[in-house]
Amino acid sequence: MSFLSCDGSEYTLQGPAGGDDITGLSPEPAHYQLLSELGRGFNNLSQVNMARHIPTGQLVAIKQTNLDECTEEELLQLMNEVLLSRLFRHPNLLTSRLVFSSCCQLCVLTPLMAYGSADTLLRTYFPDGMSESLIAYLLYGVLKALEYLHRMGYVHRGVKASHILLSGEGRVYLSGLHSVYSMMREGKRMRAVFDMPHHSPALLPWLSPELLRQDLHGYGVKSDIYSLGIVACELVSGRVPFQDMPPTQMLLQKLRGSHCCLLDVAPFPLGELGGLKVSRSGVDSGIGESVATGSLTHSATAPPTDRPQSPGPKNHSVTLHNLVQLCLQQQPERRPSASTLLTHAFFKQVKRHTRDTFLSLMYPAVPLTSPEDPPVSSPPAPCGHAPMSTSTDTTEAVWDFS
Repeated sequence: MSFLSCDGSEYTLQGPAGGDDITGLSPEPAHYQLLSELGRGFNNLSQVNMARHIPTGQLVAIKQTNLDECTEEELLQLMNEVLLSRLFRHPNLLTSRLVFSSCCQLCVLTPLMAYGSADTLLRTYFPDGMSESLIAYLLYGVLKALEYLHRMGYVHRGVKASHILLSGEGRVYLSGLHSVYSMMREGKRMRAVFDMPHHSPALLPWLSPELLRQDLHGYGVKSDIYSLGIVACELVSGRVPFQDMPPTQMLLQKLRGSHCCLLDVAPFPLGELGGLKVSRSGVDSGIGESVATGSLTHSATAPPTDRPQSPGPKNHSVTLHNLVQLCLQQQPERRPSASTLLTHAFFKQVKRHTRDTFLSLMYPAVPLTSPEDPPVSSPPAPCGHAPMSTSTDTTEAVWDFS
């Protein structure tokens, strides 16, 4: 694992043209000024900061991971992510374009995702869900990335809203490559794999039934399609299906065949159940309970203050209902491939979008900008390396890399 050495080793990767290109930046820690924290992830071992490349003034994101605090297994995951960045080349995958070490810190530079993650957009600007046009725009970019990964023989295993990032240029990126797993063995593509990812319980709502089942049938790339269906429900309602359940109950619900459906919600008080209409795609199969996702998705055990009191009108299109139904099929072989889903009628609207229409879809969200407060230099690093200077800005974290 030579890339983990503390001798300033680095490599650069060719990035896309345009505002997301950082290939000309240097791997010197002293050339970067830390401005504000954007988020944490990787079992809380990594911190993501907005930074400025001092020689050029370009804003970037730097993910710093303390290698001394990582287990051997976590070090292998980091190595896997960095090595895959050398392999993958796709405009919708967020790869590690520039990697270097500073003392005991592994520093990974990526373009700054000015609009942050889809998860943060939901919590900050769209608490009751996004418009269908914006959902189609985001999911289309994710599907393009998944189509590429699946064609290369990899399953992502970590598709969720916090791994969907948006640049200021309007490009959708799928991140979370540390969870990617190869289906190739001795030059041949396996029909199924059996490795259980070592994820935190927080990721369980997005994982497919066949992945959680851990039986002799294993799982394949269609597991990512199920996760995409959960993400669609998440973007529609602003809430994650199954999230209010204890992990054991969630596992039982999924294995028994419980499925999610979108709720069309009319603007009536919560007590008037006549305002709810379950679509045909959400009819219970009879195998187990269905889990409805819409503006009223919290479980009965959720605190009353967390529940919306007067949902706005929601009338989802037939094509969106059908997309969710296809993705969340219990049997993986009944789910479409990423390539097939790209031709789904729900995504016809994506072709009409330009940069200007994208900005209108994002309203009222605003992109990240450089903090105005003057930076305050950090104390010298104990290892003798020139430290990256920091700012006292305490901007709320907007990226989640868990």
